Amino acid sequence: MLESLHNVITTLSDFLYQPFIVPLFLVAAGLFLSIRMGFPQIRLFVETLRVLNEKPVQGSGISSFGALMVSTASRVGTGNIVGVSSAICMGGPGAVFWMWLIAVLGSASAFVESTLAQIYKREDLMTGHSYGGPSYYIQTALGQRWLGIIFSVFILLTYLVGYNLLASYNVQTSFSGYSFYSETKTPIIVGAGLAILFALCVFGGAKKITKITSYLVPIMSITYIIVALGVIVFNFTNIPSMFMTIFKDAFSFEAGAGGFAGSCIMYGIKRGLYSNEAGMGSAPNASASASVSHPVKQGLVQSLSVFIDTIVICSATALMCLSTSVTPSSEISGIPYVQASLHSVFGELGPVFITVAILLFGFTTLIGNYYYTEGCLRFIINRRPGKIIMTVFRIIASIIVFAGALASAGFAWDSADLCQALMVVVNIPCILILSPIAIKALKNYTEQRKQGKEPVYYAKECGVNQDTDFWNRLDQ
Repeated sequence: MLESLHNVITTLSDFLYQPFIVPLFLVAAGLFLSIRMGFPQIRLFVETLRVLNEKPVQGSGISSFGALMVSTASRVGTGNIVGVSSAICMGGPGAVFWMWLIAVLGSASAFVESTLAQIYKREDLMTGHSYGGPSYYIQTALGQRWLGIIFSVFILLTYLVGYNLLASYNVQTSFSGYSFYSETKTPIIVGAGLAILFALCVFGGAKKITKITSYLVPIMSITYIIVALGVIVFNFTNIPSMFMTIFKDAFSFEAGAGGFAGSCIMYGIKRGLYSNEAGMGSAPNASASASVSHPVKQGLVQSLSVFIDTIVICSATALMCLSTSVTPSSEISGIPYVQASLHSVFGELGPVFITVAILLFGFTTLIGNYYYTEGCLRFIINRRPGKIIMTVFRIIASIIVFAGALASAGFAWDSADLCQALMVVVNIPCILILSPIAIKALKNYTEQRKQGKEPVYYAKECGVNQDTDFWNRLDQ
């Protein structure tokens, strides 16, 4: 039964990752939006850092930084270590270049989707907090609730099932190199521990999730980067040849000799998307919760999240591994390649550090992933879920975390690849159609900044007139 399901998943995934579907969607959309908006991810980088320090407009609301940490908790995870390692070992060093390219272009897509999420967000009258995401701008701006429901289902499949299965699997495999590891017992113990901790957090609510990730994400990211820089500095004589290898392999004939599905381009796109999620429509679910004075502010902040994830943290893993003398191969794909690279510099402490990093990255990924799913459940049933529904939902989510530790590598990775592809093929066309709204909001924002004002958004000034729009209610 499970093998038959895996075969179906693999077949669908291989089809969607043909050059003319998911890869074309991501690259073409990112390039078009970047050019159309004048590369705001680069042009407004300093402005983004300024916005990041702002407090929420509503005292009880979630700040831009808080929303950034939730989305970064999902983006910055095991994919930054295991995903990057797998991309290099299976696709070659050139995969790193394609990860960079997807991140730079994808930042524009991340900006548009998160700005739209802010424009079409809703308000929870019970808590005073806002919520929203792609399903809401698909319903409100495009008038297609049925498509919004389909997208919400895809998010549930991706984050509640695909990504959390994979995150849990990656955590338990980080122990596979130790002598105490048992193929039958360790996955059960690790899975049970993760499931219990996960349940304790998700039953605490959104504010508790935001608080946990706001502390853990910066600490684990900075520590990991420092260690990676230490390895690179230790192997500084290899730096020139390392970059030559990356760029040479990115455009080499051999890189694509095994077909597009096995090329460095495809692995760079797949693992880059798994890591930074730009254009998938996931981060907008966190963006909608931020309390800001202008939607563009959260769009800028989310484009920064893509930069942090791929250009900084994924690059730290890639350059750390490639700077060592350890040769990447399919046999050591994943955690073993990273552990071997660190072992070459720090000895036995290296693999231990990676295990700790995977535990922290994996745990915050599980929490961040779950954060996206509650809003989607609310959209599907078209009302605020009651206590019984939420209790059952959270229990199911916890069981999936446990099951992930027991899953096989192929099933976990293929499930995640398929689910994220399904999100892309729905979200990218929608944000392209709605991009003029985000572009108009960006123009409104930059004009106010040129006048020396602190930008404030009024929906009607930007041509947004839907009665259900959150910002229109503020205008009234």
